[in-house]
Amino acid sequence: MSFGLTNAPAAFMDLMNRVCKPYLDKFIIVFIDDILIYSKNKEEHEQHLRLVLQLLEKEQLYAKFSKCGFWLDSVQFLGHVVNSEGIHVDPTKIEAIKNWEVPKNPSQIRQFLGLAGYYRRFIQNFSKIARPLTVLTHKDKKFEWSSAQESAFQMLKQKLTTTPVLSLPEGNEDFLVYCDASRQGLGCVLM
Repeated sequence: MSFGLTNAPAAFMDLMNRVCKPYLDKFIIVFIDDILIYSKNKEEHEQHLRLVLQLLEKEQLYAKFSKCGFWLDSVQFLGHVVNSEGIHVDPTKIEAIKNWEVPKNPSQIRQFLGLAGYYRRFIQNFSKIARPLTVLTHKDKKFEWSSAQESAFQMLKQKLTTTPVLSLPEGNEDFLVYCDASRQGLGCVLM
């Protein structure tokens, strides 16, 4: 890259998305230099694998054989498990949240809120629920864990480990997003 490797991962990710576009979310998931191919059965998988390898050859992209895994029944990938039934949230991630210990200082609260914040768009009233925890991260506030913080902590853990946060869309039909916006807010429904 003419300006060094600063944006190399983003540029490579863009390349991989453009190259794999015909098969993305049909039987391929791509993240930077990882390509996951998932299929319902071995015959279909053989066909998908052949298509992807031909695609890479055509685009003169090469895979390091020692880093490849073929004919795997299940793969853990970015907090998800990909197998013949589709893409699912990794159960170890759910357990990690369920077993998260009560924060003892502002730094530990920030760690928990960082994780929870990743899913904030899926949790209605996230800011209101997290407010008692957020208050304890302020420098001028003494760290005192009370029932309000405990309640907020447990509620966020519960919301992070149950549906609808962990539900993934099913089917291969087209999805529609209905939106309604005003100066006060934005609401959307995925159908």
